[in-house]
Amino acid sequence: MNPVIWWIRRDLRLHDNQALHHALQLGVPIIPLFILDPTFDASSCVGEARRDWLWGALAELETDLRSRNAQLLVRRGAPVTVLAELVAATQAQQIVAEADASPYAVSRDRAIRRNLPLHLVPGVGIQALGAVTKDDGLPYTVYTPYNRRFKAHWRGQWAATSATLLPAPVAIAFPHDLPLTSDPLPVARNTSADFPPGEGAARARLLRFIQGDRAPVHAYGLERDRPDHAGTSQLSPYFRFGQISAREAAILAVQAVERAPTDTARDQAEIWLDELIWREFYQTILMRFPRVREQSFRPEYDHIRWRNEPAEFDAWCAGQTGYPFVDAAMRQLRAIGWMHNRARMAVASFLVKDLLIDWRWGERWFMQQLLDGDPAANNGGWQWAAGTGTDAAPYFRIFNPVSQGTKHDPMGNYVRRWVPELAKLPPGVIHEPWKLTASEQRHLGCVIGRDYPARMVDHSMARERTLAAYKAALGSR
Repeated sequence: MNPVIWWIRRDLRLHDNQALHHALQLGVPIIPLFILDPTFDASSCVGEARRDWLWGALAELETDLRSRNAQLLVRRGAPVTVLAELVAATQAQQIVAEADASPYAVSRDRAIRRNLPLHLVPGVGIQALGAVTKDDGLPYTVYTPYNRRFKAHWRGQWAATSATLLPAPVAIAFPHDLPLTSDPLPVARNTSADFPPGEGAARARLLRFIQGDRAPVHAYGLERDRPDHAGTSQLSPYFRFGQISAREAAILAVQAVERAPTDTARDQAEIWLDELIWREFYQTILMRFPRVREQSFRPEYDHIRWRNEPAEFDAWCAGQTGYPFVDAAMRQLRAIGWMHNRARMAVASFLVKDLLIDWRWGERWFMQQLLDGDPAANNGGWQWAAGTGTDAAPYFRIFNPVSQGTKHDPMGNYVRRWVPELAKLPPGVIHEPWKLTASEQRHLGCVIGRDYPARMVDHSMARERTLAAYKAALGSR
């Protein structure tokens, strides 16, 4: 029997894997394949932390496959070349993979399908990408009506979908008789202790967050803006490479809503489901409007005259802005490859609207640093913060970097963890250390300008400067 190639891309899991399930249904031997694409290696938007994390996740998947009498075939090269050679060598009847939304993935798959039997199935999202549209077939560009249509389209049938969640196979028929050679899988030099790679770690984290009547998901809406608390799921890296199924996560979210012990708990769990749907929304935007990778969704904002001061950008990257909440977040990113979402909004607003630096600079830096660096979600988040995107915050919404800290890290514990030079400062001044007198600074061991940088910009002045720049861009249309 001619085998089928399961081309693994962003679905490094065995549970509820629709591509793997399709291959299993064919009843023929399966070749699990991962391609080391030179485009990934050459990308300036892929940092070492995410590469290492991917290698670690692939090693975990390889172990899971071996326990099911299968092997992970690794090949290095351009996907169209690797697949053509493998199909010719094995006489594979089909290549099955999950459809993806990025411009590169769409163009790559389109080229491959011209000459090879590539079959794409859903799996990156909760539903098939692009399934939710307006009545006229056009895509939504505002989240709230998209959310309503999404739930009407999917939630009414979620119980049936729940019954068809796909268990991990007990065994996978692998063509051991074929002379298949594999390139060595790169070895992860450093993997995150905060985010152990692999499906096992992903599923354990998901279940801890969502199972039980008083699971963290039932306080999500109340806790999600507190980076000093462990109130979010911290699942985004695992969604990025499909180590958990978005569909399964959404179904578990609905179950959490339905079993919530109080109305408040129900509302909190519903908010987490809404966050999963934001992820779907941004995937759809990227797929339908691929220009957003390079341009503002709202073209009028491409006329903004950015300052783009390299030294200021470097200070922002290093967490040396003089604003403790911003610096804590940027140092967290450098240290563990992840940042709390409230902090992401605050640092993005600071870069774009306090320093007047092009949002694309920040978007690229995040992609280089984040374990969860996803082109759709990252672009959507940055354009939201910059006011340039679909359903974005209005341009005149400018976060105050001090009040963001005092409101969302009131005791300063988040700052103390990531900015240790401020550890001795009391809660009342930790977000505004410049208010300390010189003698107080010496007493607390934190002299501004020596132990911790002075503010690089006055927020009030920067706010007026940014409003003028945005208004000038709008006036130039």
